[in-house]
Amino acid sequence: MELHATATRLALPDLQPGPEPLLELGTLFEVSEALASAPRLGEGVARAMQLLRRYPGALRGSLTLLDEETGELYIEGALNLPEAGRHARYRLGEGITGEVVASGRAIVVPDVEQEPRFLHRTIRRVPEPGRAISFVCVPVMVDHRAVGALSVDVANWPEGERPHLLKFLHVVSALVALRLKTQRPLEAENRALRRELFERYDFGHLVGASGKMRDVLAQVAQVAGTATTVLIRGESGTGKELIAHAIHYNSPRAQGPFIKVNCAALPETLMESELFGHEKGSFTGALARKQGRFELAHGGTIFLDEVGELSPATQAKLLRVLQEREFERVGGSAPIRVDVRVIAATNRDLEGAIGERGFREDLYYRLNVFPLFLPPLRERKPDILLLADHFVGKYARAHRKQVTRLTTPAIDMLMRYHWPGNVRELENVIERAVVVAETDAIHGRHLPPTLQTPEEQADGAGSLKAAVSRLETDLLVDAIKTTRGSVADATRLLASTERIIRYKLRKYGIDPARFV
Repeated sequence: MELHATATRLALPDLQPGPEPLLELGTLFEVSEALASAPRLGEGVARAMQLLRRYPGALRGSLTLLDEETGELYIEGALNLPEAGRHARYRLGEGITGEVVASGRAIVVPDVEQEPRFLHRTIRRVPEPGRAISFVCVPVMVDHRAVGALSVDVANWPEGERPHLLKFLHVVSALVALRLKTQRPLEAENRALRRELFERYDFGHLVGASGKMRDVLAQVAQVAGTATTVLIRGESGTGKELIAHAIHYNSPRAQGPFIKVNCAALPETLMESELFGHEKGSFTGALARKQGRFELAHGGTIFLDEVGELSPATQAKLLRVLQEREFERVGGSAPIRVDVRVIAATNRDLEGAIGERGFREDLYYRLNVFPLFLPPLRERKPDILLLADHFVGKYARAHRKQVTRLTTPAIDMLMRYHWPGNVRELENVIERAVVVAETDAIHGRHLPPTLQTPEEQADGAGSLKAAVSRLETDLLVDAIKTTRGSVADATRLLASTERIIRYKLRKYGIDPARFV
C-alpha cells in the first residue's frame, strides 16, 4: 500500500549512539522503571511519556493497542490528549496509526497539515504560523507481529534531530512490547476466569422449574441491580451461596470483589480481626497490620454466611458498619469508611434467637431489608430430575465418564427420597453414582442404600432374593423403556430369550405398553 508523498516510511534506524539526552542511559532506565513498576500498562506509558518533555518541541503522545476481539485500535495511554480524544478508535490500515500497525513499519509525517490521510481523530492540530507539527509513529512488535503503535507530535522538528527521536521511540516501543508479552497471558487468563464466573452464576444457570424456585429467581432478578442488603434464609444445602454469587455477578458491582466469610468457621477471638482487620501489635501474634474482609470488599460485595452464629460483641460492630459504613481495625482508632454491599445467609431461626437474646433485634432489621427464602428440595420435587440431569452432565465431564442418563428405577428412587441434605446431598449422590457407573446409565444399584424406602429396606435389607428382584426390575424397566415397549428388542438387548423376559415382566408387574 503506497503512502502519500509527504509521509515517509522508516524502518528501525541503524545509528550510532549520540549525545542527545533522550538516548542517555539514565533516561532509558527511567522509562523501563516506569513501565515495570506501574500496576497498569497505560499508567506506565503515561509516566514514560512524561520523559518526552525533555525533548524540545514535544507536544503530546499516545500508545495505541490492538483489541484482539474487536480488531480495532484503542488508546491505552496518552500524554496531553483531551479526554474525548482518548476514546478514539481506528481500524487496521485506517489513518497513519492504522497503517503503522498493519504494515509493522514506522511512519514520519513532517507536516500534518500537508498529509491528507492524517485523520486528526484525537485532537485537531492547529500549528502556529510558520511552525509545522510533525507526527512520528513506530510499531510495537510482539513475536514479529505489530500489536500497537507508539506516536508523538513534535513542533518545529529539525531534520537533524529526527534519527535520535526515532531511535528513542523504537527503544520505548520495545520496552512496551516486553511488558505486553508478560502481561497479556495473565490478562487473557483473568478475562477467561471472569467470563466463566459470569456464565456460572448467570440466572440461566440456576437450575429450577418449580413454582417456588421461579419465585425465588424473580426476586433475585429484582434485587440484583440494586445496592440493597439481602438476607438469604434456608436450610443447609439449599444453595444460599450460589444465590449470593448470582446477585453479585449480575449487579453493578460485578467488576468489584466478592468476599466470602463463614461466620461459623472461626472462634469469637479471631472473628473481629477477620472482619475488620487489626493494627500491628494490637494483640499477641499481630506482627503486622492486616486488612479485614470489609476493607478487601470495598467497591464490591461481602457475603456473610451463617451470620446467625456471630457473637454479641461482633454483632454490635457489624451493626455499626451497616449503619455508618465505617469501622476501626482492632487496636486502631482511625475510622475506615467502606462502600460495600452486604449479603447475609443463615439457616437459623433468627426470630427465635431474638426471643432468646441470642441475636440482636436491631441487627436483624438491618440485615432483613430484602429477605429471600430458599425452599428445601423436598418442597420442589419438579426440580429433582432437572438438578440430577445437570449433575450427571457436570460429573461425567469432570470424571471423563460416558454416563448420559438416569434409568427409570433410579429416577423413582430419587423422587421418593426426602433429601434432608437438600441440593448438596443430591449432588454428592449423583457424583458417587457417576463414579461407580460402568455403563452410560445410572441404575438404582448405583445409588446409596440411604435412598431405599423403609418398605424396601425392611423387605430385603439382607435378603439375596430381594436384591436380585430389585436388580432384575431395574434392568427390565430400563430395557423396555429404551426399546419403547418392544419385548423382542428388549430380549436382544438383555441377551436372553423372549419366554424368560415375558415371564419376568409378568412376575414384576411391568406392562410394556406403558413405554410405547
